[in-house]
Amino acid sequence: MLVGLLSWLCSSVLVAVSGGKLPEAEVTIDVLHRPFICHRKSKYGDIMLVHHEGSFENGTVFHSTRTHGDNQPVWFTLGIREVIKGWDKGLQDMCAGEKRKLIIPPALAYGKEGKGKIPPESTLTFIIEVMEIRNGPRSHESFQEMDLNDDWRLSKQEVKVYLKKEFERHGYPPNDTLHENMVEDIFAKEDANKDGFISSREFTYKHDEL
Repeated sequence: MLVGLLSWLCSSVLVAVSGGKLPEAEVTIDVLHRPFICHRKSKYGDIMLVHHEGSFENGTVFHSTRTHGDNQPVWFTLGIREVIKGWDKGLQDMCAGEKRKLIIPPALAYGKEGKGKIPPESTLTFIIEVMEIRNGPRSHESFQEMDLNDDWRLSKQEVKVYLKKEFERHGYPPNDTLHENMVEDIFAKEDANKDGFISSREFTYKHDEL
């Protein structure tokens, strides 16, 4: 999974000297290629398979899935802070086969702390190509597949089992820590009445509001 880009940092809005709030930082998006036929567009909760290349403002590449590691694209779930906030913002409404250039300010990347080889306050540029988009653990289409006992509500174990199957189906080993983090994040947002289950109504009416 996208270990090098996992980030659970939340960007806060800074307070200006005048007492007002500064506008939240934005991602600059440049569409480099869009396919003529687009069967669906990415939305929060989708699982996306992407190739990416990340570089600093001076053009130095710090990571590329095509030349580093196992040279394989990576899977991640959009919209649950599994990746930096700039990706969650910049990769919505994409088609399979689409390629974008994202320029991400520090507040939507690794902020004042930095991470690994990323220095503090770094503006990052990513070239990202979407290879595949699938219904993720938050999509309405997946509810019945996840509801193993047909009781019209999802337990944490049912969601975790679904995630494990999706990882294995795409050739990735299970990652219990990542799965548990994803499940906890999903339940924190979707389990409106905090009863430990996600009802079909909670799931249907909440999954696009992450």
